[in-house]
Amino acid sequence: MRLNKYIAQSGIASRRKADELTIAGNVKINGLVMKEPGYDVVEGDVVEVSGRKIEPVKKFVYLMLNKPKGFVTTVSDEEGRPTVLDLLTDVSVRVFPIGRLDYNTSGLLLLTNDGDLAYRLTHPKHQVYKTYRARVTGILSEARAAKLRNGIDIGGFVTSKAKVEILKGTANSTIVEIQIYEGKNRQVRKMFAAVGNKVIDLERVAMGELFLGRLKEGHYRKLTQQEIDYLKNC
Repeated sequence: MRLNKYIAQSGIASRRKADELTIAGNVKINGLVMKEPGYDVVEGDVVEVSGRKIEPVKKFVYLMLNKPKGFVTTVSDEEGRPTVLDLLTDVSVRVFPIGRLDYNTSGLLLLTNDGDLAYRLTHPKHQVYKTYRARVTGILSEARAAKLRNGIDIGGFVTSKAKVEILKGTANSTIVEIQIYEGKNRQVRKMFAAVGNKVIDLERVAMGELFLGRLKEGHYRKLTQQEIDYLKNC
């Protein structure tokens, strides 16, 4: 089994993150540092990540969390800020977030120990749309919305086409629903800034056909089998 897949199936991280860990020298095979992501793990190999022996997970866990502002979407934080894992008070298995929501963004976040699913949902080629509801400064004109729909340069990167719907607005602010399938750092905020509207508040309300619904902020639930099947086939 390819090394990144082995690490992903061990519930440590997605395949992409597994490659980063390997290249950084955090992975050992049989006691020796392995920096080649393409290595094939064979029966009898002892695999360690950051000094911890790992093995593929036999039981996967899939959770939906309504992330509040003020939490980082990482397993740990060098600055000592609270992480989304601090909200999982009764989850005994090791899980990690699928993708990220920045510190000041709230809403739907999936967590799992299924690295293959995490890879699938975060890779742009699968085009899984994430839906955000944003409140932005000033009036978002149809001309500006059209720029967002067609793709816009956010500083060395031109976004793919987005789905944008203006829900309501005043002279001071506009509430907008925007759907994107990419996941660049602070992408939605940068997109609105590029057309002259600063984000005041941002919440992710859906991922594909999974909706946050009435899940309270800071609370989480297990995904249903139907939801899991949908994610694996979308």
